[in-house]
Amino acid sequence: MKAIIQRVKEAKLYVESVYKGSIKKGIVVFVGIGRGDNEEKIEYISRKILLLRIFEDEKGKMNYSISDIKGEIMVVSQFTLYGDCRKGNRPDFTMAEDGKLAEEIYNKFLEKIKGSELKIVEGEFGKKMLVEIHNDGPCTLILEK
Repeated sequence: MKAIIQRVKEAKLYVESVYKGSIKKGIVVFVGIGRGDNEEKIEYISRKILLLRIFEDEKGKMNYSISDIKGEIMVVSQFTLYGDCRKGNRPDFTMAEDGKLAEEIYNKFLEKIKGSELKIVEGEFGKKMLVEIHNDGPCTLILEK
């Protein structure tokens, strides 16, 4: 499982050209599901996302998590995180999990994140999406398990 986390001042999400929702101060999480991903990986990545101290305190140090600041989260599935570009010029997606199983794992991941009781805006698995992001920092991190 891979996740790209971007700290944002705001973000908007459109699914197949239809406005889905927006967030203010918080994070956008792009999630890729790989072959062999399981409950342990879901637990690790979701916990890490909610506890990562990437928001600044009054001294400008990254000491607060999304949970601490009661921020907002946008979650977008993105199988392209498993695109292997080492050979040739076309990404190889064989390390991405098959669609039906990947969707099940993604939905379990979403349920863990929703347990935070923070505002969550979610994309739709397998749909074409447009994400407008106003990066804060910018601060972008990669999580992998």
